[in-house]
Amino acid sequence: MKTTANLLDPSIVTSTLPPPDRSEPQQSTPELDTPLQRLCQNTMSGEEVISLLQKFWMLPQLQRELILDAELAAIDCTQEEIFGAYKAFYHKYQINSDDDRAVWLERNNCSLAQFEHSVLRTLKLDRFKQLAFNNKVDSYFLQRKSQLDRAVYSLLRVKDPHLAQELFFRIQDGEATFSDLVKQYSGGQEAQSGGMVGPHELSVPHPVLAQKIATLKPGQLAPPLQVADWFVLVRLEKYLPAQLDKTLRARLIDELYEQWIQSKLAQISVKS
Repeated sequence: MKTTANLLDPSIVTSTLPPPDRSEPQQSTPELDTPLQRLCQNTMSGEEVISLLQKFWMLPQLQRELILDAELAAIDCTQEEIFGAYKAFYHKYQINSDDDRAVWLERNNCSLAQFEHSVLRTLKLDRFKQLAFNNKVDSYFLQRKSQLDRAVYSLLRVKDPHLAQELFFRIQDGEATFSDLVKQYSGGQEAQSGGMVGPHELSVPHPVLAQKIATLKPGQLAPPLQVADWFVLVRLEKYLPAQLDKTLRARLIDELYEQWIQSKLAQISVKS
């Protein structure tokens, strides 16, 4: 006699599907303890912080800030200067009310204490740069002037030295214009501008080319010059000597500051 399984009897497996789970609901597994969590909860050890800074190449930046903090500790600012710093900051970011400031702080994930520290620190840094490097700018400018001078020049470059010599004579004899020959023969991007380049500081071109440009007079065409794999024709169009104005002075002060802090970092590296 053929029997039929009782499909309601839980003791009989009637399907390849897994049996229903009648156990107690499991508690959700707590999230693992991660470095990010420990950092956010301020439970990360100092050794682990240093290890992570080294791992992600962030330790030099921390060292920079600590070096700077030591110097800025002796810098004093007047209330008028501090007020001016806040006023300039508010103007830059169009902060016109406490509500505007609150929005800015939230957008930048910044507390009011961090904001105030940042404004004061920036003010002190500017003062430190002026005190430490402003009196060194004039002599540093003279050292750097040959690189800071700017020039506008026409450039043509080819791979064949014989072609370069031929084009030189064609320009010199007035058989063709520099611009036309550049468009026809030059192998560089200057072909798109008829060969005109600049104004650029003389630190921008290849050193061999920059040295040659510095010897030319406006309108003077130099004989073919080998620069790396190219044979180059260059004619000086305009020479613009650097002037130590307010903008350039600020730039040179920043350069001197960067040199100073790099020397401090190097001393730390040597000691360690």
